[in-house]
Amino acid sequence: MGLFSSKEKEVFPWVKLTSSDQLHELIESSEAKPVVFFKHSTRCSISSMALNRFENKMNPQNCTCVYLDLLAYRALSAEIEQLMKVEHQSPQAILMNHHQVIYSATHSEIDASEIMNLI
Repeated sequence: MGLFSSKEKEVFPWVKLTSSDQLHELIESSEAKPVVFFKHSTRCSISSMALNRFENKMNPQNCTCVYLDLLAYRALSAEIEQLMKVEHQSPQAILMNHHQVIYSATHSEIDASEIMNLI
C-alpha cells in the first residue's frame, strides 16, 4: 500500500425504484424489514451532497435502501406522497417500518445516524 494508492469506494446496495407495483411490494416488505426511500434529483447539487453523505454514513445491513431518480420517475414520487402522506421534497429520505412512516427528512436534515437508531 503506497502513499498514492487509491481505495475504490464500495458500491452502495440501492434497490432502484422504477414501477408502482415495485413500490407497493416494498411497502409490504416493510412489515418484515424497514425500508428507507431516498428521493434524489440528479440535476441538483444539494441533492447530490445529501445522497453522498447518506451513502457514506448509512449501514444498510438491517434495512432495504430504495433509490428514486426523480427526473426519470417523478410520478412515483407523487404516488409516494399520496400513499405515505408525506409531502414531496427533494432530496428526501423516508423510513417506513410495519407499513408506517417513522422518519422523514429533507435536504441537510437527512441524518443516516438517526435513521439507523430507529431501525
